[in-house]
Amino acid sequence: MIACRNLTKTFGAFTAVNNVSFEVPGGICALLGPNGAGKSTLVGMLTGLTAPTSGDASITGLDVRRQPLEVKRIAGIVPEHLGLFDSLTVEEHLALCGPIYGLTPEQTTTRADQLLRVLGLEHGRATFLDQCSHGMRKKTALAMALLHNPRVLFLDEPFEGIDPVTAKSIRDLLTTIAGRGVTVFFTSHILSIVDRLATQILMIRAGNIVWNSAIGELAQPLEELYFELVEAPRMEDLAWLGSAQS
Repeated sequence: MIACRNLTKTFGAFTAVNNVSFEVPGGICALLGPNGAGKSTLVGMLTGLTAPTSGDASITGLDVRRQPLEVKRIAGIVPEHLGLFDSLTVEEHLALCGPIYGLTPEQTTTRADQLLRVLGLEHGRATFLDQCSHGMRKKTALAMALLHNPRVLFLDEPFEGIDPVTAKSIRDLLTTIAGRGVTVFFTSHILSIVDRLATQILMIRAGNIVWNSAIGELAQPLEELYFELVEAPRMEDLAWLGSAQS
C-alpha cells in the first residue's frame, strides 16, 4: 500500500533522510525517532508535500512524484502544524473540504455530522479555530482528512500535546478504520500508545531506518529497543537536588 525505494532528501550539505527503503502492506505503521531524525521530512516525501532529492515512493501503486493529484485524492493527511484557519469554525473547515474532493453538499453535511459526533466535536462545531483547544484543533484536522474516505491516512504526531480522552478517541477511530482496510501511517514519540496501536514499527535515527518489523516480532519491549537503537536516555546524578539546604 505504501512503498518507497532509496528515498533521500538533502538540504545543502545536510542529509535529512538517507537512502530509505521500506514497504507498508497495510494496517497501522508507526514511525519512531527523536526530534530532527527525519520523520516529518519522510512523511512529506511520502505525501508529495516535499520533493525528494532522489528515490521513489508510491501509494496504492500511484507514483507520488508523477501522480501527485491522484495520490491526494486517495490519501488523508494531518501535518504536524495542521494547516487550519483561525477565522473559520470547526464546521466551516469540513464544509470547505467536501467540494474539493467532489462530495455533494448532502454527503459533506452527513459525513461532517458523523465525524463531529465520533470525535466529540459536535458541541464545538460553531467554535472558531482561534478559540479551540489544541485537542479540538487536532480532531478538526483529522475530521478533514477522513471526510473523503481515504484509502491511506498519514498523521504527523497525532498524539502530541493532547489530553487522554482525545488520545483515546483518536486511537479507537484509527483502530476501527484500519480494520476496514485503511492503511494508517503515523509518527509519534509516545511509545505507550504506539505499543498498543501499531501493527508495524519503523525506527529512524539521523535519517536512516534502523528498525522495521511487525509489532509481534519484537524480541524485547518496545521502550528497551528504542533506547538501544535510537536514543538512550541521558543519566546524570544531580547530587545537589534534594540535598538539605545548608
